[in-house]
Parts: sequence; C-alpha cells; structure tokens
Amino acid sequence: MSGSPNTIEKLTLEDARTLLDSGEVSSEDLTRETLDRIGALDGRLGVYCYVNTEGALLAAQQSDHRRAAGEVRSPLDGIPMSLKDVLITEGVRTTCGSRHLEHFVPPFDGTVSRKLAEAGAVLLGKTNCDEFAMGSSTENSAWGPSRNPWNPEYVPGGSSGGSAAAVAARMGVYSLGTDTGGSVRQPASLCGVTGLKPTYGRVSRYGLVAFASSLDQIGPFTRTARDAAYVLQAIAGHDPRDSTSQQIEVPDYVAALDNEGQSLRGLKVGIPREFWGEGLQPEVEQSVKAAIEMLGTMGAELHDITLPHTEYALSTYYIIAPAEASSNLARYDGMKYGYRAPGEMNSIDSMLMTRDFGFGAEVKRRIMLGTYALSAGYYEAFYKKAQQVRTLIAGDYTEAFKEVDVIVGPTSPTVAFRIGEKSDNPLAMYLNDVYTVPANLAGIPGVSIPCGFADGLPIGLQFLGRHFDEVTLLRVAHAYQSNSDWHLHTPDLRVENLT
Repeated sequence: MSGSPNTIEKLTLEDARTLLDSGEVSSEDLTRETLDRIGALDGRLGVYCYVNTEGALLAAQQSDHRRAAGEVRSPLDGIPMSLKDVLITEGVRTTCGSRHLEHFVPPFDGTVSRKLAEAGAVLLGKTNCDEFAMGSSTENSAWGPSRNPWNPEYVPGGSSGGSAAAVAARMGVYSLGTDTGGSVRQPASLCGVTGLKPTYGRVSRYGLVAFASSLDQIGPFTRTARDAAYVLQAIAGHDPRDSTSQQIEVPDYVAALDNEGQSLRGLKVGIPREFWGEGLQPEVEQSVKAAIEMLGTMGAELHDITLPHTEYALSTYYIIAPAEASSNLARYDGMKYGYRAPGEMNSIDSMLMTRDFGFGAEVKRRIMLGTYALSAGYYEAFYKKAQQVRTLIAGDYTEAFKEVDVIVGPTSPTVAFRIGEKSDNPLAMYLNDVYTVPANLAGIPGVSIPCGFADGLPIGLQFLGRHFDEVTLLRVAHAYQSNSDWHLHTPDLRVENLT
C-alpha cells in the first residue's frame, strides 16, 4: 500500500472502509503503514503516550479474518484509530498524562472503548493530553508536550491535543478525545480537523477518568463531518452504568446526511454578536465571516442573535470545573492505587508528598481554586453563584434555539500559539476557551471544522446546536465541507521539516 494513491495520508474513514470492503487493502496493511508512520513522526510530534503495536496488529489480523468470512461487524471494522489517554482500556496502560498513573493498567474497558472494540476498531494506542485533561495546549502532560503537525514549534491545542494531532498528521484514521470546556473543538480548530462534542448524556462517560463530571463529554476527531457521523453512530446510546446517560433514541447519522443532501435551504443560522469581541485575531474573524457568507449562498438564512450572558461564561466555567476537579482528584492520595511517595512516614505526610510529586503545576492550581470555591466561607459567593449564572447561560441558548436551528462563530479566538508562549500566564491560556466553554455549561452539542489558514496554521469554524440534535450539526458541517476544501489540506510532514 505504501506509496500508492491509496496511502494513509489521503484516506478518510469512509475511503478506508471502501478499500477494505473491495479487498484493495487489508486491515493489516493499513495498520502496518500507520504504525510505520507513527514510528517515523512521533519522536518529533509527541502524539502518543503508548503505542499498542502487538495489540493493533492482532486486531487487524482478526478483522481481516472476519472480512474474509463475510462477518464484518461495522463500518469501523479494521480501521486503525486511537484514544485519548483518559479513556479506560482493559490491559492497555492509561495514565491521564500524570505521574500518578504512570503504571496503571486498567482491569476493564470503559463503555466507549468496549463499543469500539466490539465494532472491530483497531486500537493503535493512547494519545497524549494535558494532565487529567486540564489545559488548552497539551503542554501539561507529565510525558512532555505534543506538537502541532502544521508547525512543530506550535501547540496542537488541548487538552486532547494528541488526538487532534494524530488525525492531522495521519497517524490514525480517527481518534477519540474528551471535551470539558472545548478540549475536542479547540484542538480540532488548531490542527485543522473535524472535532465533535456530542450533547451531554449522548455518549456514556463510564470509563472516562473524570475531570469535571457535569461537563465532561467524549467526542471524535475525524477528517470530515461524514466520518464523525460514523464514529458517533458507534459510541452513542444509553448506558445504565452512567447515571447521566440519557434514554433517547440514537438516529442513523450517516443516513440522515444522505437524505438531507448538501442544501441548507431554509436552515436558520444564528450569528451571536457576543462572538466578535476583543482578542479575536483579525484573520480568524475574516475567515469565519467568509465561511458564514458561504452558508448564505448555500441557502441558509442568516440571523443576528444575542447570547447576553456569554461574557460570564469563562469565569463561571473556571469556578465550576476546578471545584468538580478538586472533588474528583481527592481519590489520588497514595492509599488506594496509583503513585505513592516512597519511604516510611505517617499517612498525612505520605498523602502530602504523594500529591505534591504526583500532580503537575496546572492540576495543583485547579485543585486549589476548586477547594477554595467549595470552602465553607466561600461556597455561596462562588460555587453557588456560578451555578446560578450557568442556568442563565443555558437559558440564553434555549431562547436562541427558538429562533434558529444552529449557531455559528469562531472556535478559537486565534490560531495555534508557540509552545511555551502562554505557559507562565494562566489567564491568557484560559482565554483560548472563550468560545467553547458556553456549550459545556449549557450541555449542548458543538462541532469545529476547518475554514481557512493564517500564517500557515488552521482556523476553525464552530457550529452549536440544540440538545441531542447532532444530526443538524453534522448536516451543516457536511454541507460546508462539500462546498469547500479546507478539510482536505494536509501538513507537510517530511522529516526535514520536523527537525
């Protein structure tokens, strides 16, 4: 397969499925070429925490045997992919980018991991991420930063930067990440791929190592919106092991795209006035507005709308998310599992030393912020007030969706920034999430797709939709991609460009 027109660099998920079905390539061929590419590129890009070479090849061979016997399990059968290293995988190391879990090998699969395995997916390995998914740049991993395939001196976004970079660099056909405040959509924007955050409750969180439980959601990185529909089809659905999982029928996402076609005639698209404020890079604004104009030429009705509480979203998020993180990370005390500080000492000193060494600076910062917000003297002033404002933000979207079908705007205020550029300025780093956190607070779905470039780096266009209406989001994203070619651009990853 290597060197042919069907090389992994050119394939979408749907392309790979077609080639496998026709017998032009085998899953083993596809997997070996992808593993070779990982071996050649990952030393510079830092995409993978763990490469599952033997397991991937075995899964590929088993897929080929099923296909030969006419027992293909799903459209994902035999296609190589990766998982963010916060998703539990039986027998495959899961570290969350933290020293606490450096040697943790889970004894069970999470629901999403299990569903993909049952669908015949070939797990290439676990992708790098900010520690416990806390960050916007994938610089906070205990295993070092991931780098943007478009320019290795720049960040890939975060916290799912390894997953986004894996898809952008063609080191896997698709990948799964998690989105707590934009951690699928923002790295998708910075790496020039498609990233989907489903509605909260659409995809089971069982087996996802929690950051902020009321905000976390698992979603796919793919090359196209159509590919995202295939992956969402496999992972969506009610799970009794997740109390937040909703018993709502899962539509046939791919069939819906086929039935709707590429026309947007009659679709009402809302353009929030609050999404064009200070800090928005001029080139990003120009590209996003050009994309919106294209939606109009495709038949969409463009409406100016307002989301009046948007200005409070970032501060609300950075009270609620750290508060939940403080609670969730209390379990890493060195007593039950994970890292434990060596030496003989009493339980208090052991816990203090364990947490001091085991957690990185950003995680410690968020634990302290969250613990403060939950403390007896400040709970009402901070955490309770943030939850009240969250209700107002969610209400803005409820009202907006009475008038429009989707909301459109930038995904990130800027293109990717240099590694280290914002490491010493947490506030500047947090501002990268200004357009993505409202969707998590409201629990609605969102998708980012490429819509241009600035300084050789990708720009993302974000669509937000009603609860459980991923079909409309995928429809408008697919229609835009059918009339543009931004998603077809690939980074030049010749070895001499990575040194």
